[in-house]
Amino acid sequence: MKQVLLGLSLVTAMAVPVQAQVHVQIGFQLPGPPPFVVIPGMPVYYAPQAPANVFFYAHQYWGFADGGWYVGPSWSGPWTVVPPMSVPAAILHVPLRYYPVPPPPWRAWRGDRPPQWESHYGRDWHEEDHERNWREREEHWARGERNGCPPGLARQGRC
Repeated sequence: MKQVLLGLSLVTAMAVPVQAQVHVQIGFQLPGPPPFVVIPGMPVYYAPQAPANVFFYAHQYWGFADGGWYVGPSWSGPWTVVPPMSVPAAILHVPLRYYPVPPPPWRAWRGDRPPQWESHYGRDWHEEDHERNWREREEHWARGERNGCPPGLARQGRC
């Protein structure tokens, strides 16, 4: 009996507390770096084959999912929630046809126009001076070396 009690107390003393881990996924996950294509007449790129609405603009990745906007430094995030008023005008002006995964209510809207953003996005959408023509300053991208890798990542050798 003494040995059983000693064994039980030894097992109890050696038990390691397990800490619960909680993983919260904000935004969405992409299985790999999606190829990006320029939207004609705009300084924005979109990922037509991505399983989510992902855009590249001004050296940042932008995503629209679950009715909200996210921004991240790479295609894999980490994604940060962006308040509607902080989404760049160029992104808000992207025509609906460039959203690979439009929310169901949008399907009745015209594809050649931007989504009908609600009033909390404001009415005066415009590009800031530092946002204008950023794409043309990217040497590799402007020379037609469009291999699906945005210029910032290409310079870093990340794709």
